[in-house]
Amino acid sequence: MTVTLTINAHNVTVPADTTILQAAKTIGVDIPTICYHPSLTPPAVCRLCTVEVAKQRVLQPACVVKVTEGMVVDTESARVKRGRKVILELLASTVDLHDAPEIQGHITTCQADVTRFEGGMGRKHEFEVMQDNPFYIRDYSQCVMCWRCIQVCAEDVQHTFALTWGKRGHESHVTTFFEEDMPDTTCVFCGNCVGVCPTGALKGLIEWQQEQS
Repeated sequence: MTVTLTINAHNVTVPADTTILQAAKTIGVDIPTICYHPSLTPPAVCRLCTVEVAKQRVLQPACVVKVTEGMVVDTESARVKRGRKVILELLASTVDLHDAPEIQGHITTCQADVTRFEGGMGRKHEFEVMQDNPFYIRDYSQCVMCWRCIQVCAEDVQHTFALTWGKRGHESHVTTFFEEDMPDTTCVFCGNCVGVCPTGALKGLIEWQQEQS
């Protein structure tokens, strides 16, 4: 069964279980994402992929919303652009993004002002680099809380469940259960979490050491 919809004034026909994000890609429309990874369950937490759907009052996350017959989607409306810009500006005000090239690209494309919330709403996350194992480091000052590492460690891939959320509000961050050192958890050091991290929050120890020298 197929569905025909309109994306940015272009008609597109795709299978009924297709997401807006996937449908847009079939016609060359690139919707920016951060938390989305093609091999993982879309968590829809970053909201950078939100688009405007006709007759819907709120913007819709393209990574999880499925297409419907006759749907009319605008991926570049004024509301969409403004929302993406603010998301990136808030993110830049709280997270060290120097080692996140994809996000830096979104910032440039969306013309986001990374200094907009400095000294006001924005306060940088500060965490010490954790070197508790011989394979990789954890630098949560660079973590955008995209959920990818937690997903890949859980049901999506490894079924190890070594990672979870810790604390709340501004201090919220990825951590281990009971904040144990990584060797004392169920981690098997498969490296999948490092592989899906979109920033420098998780990085191979040797690579990190080379950068410090």
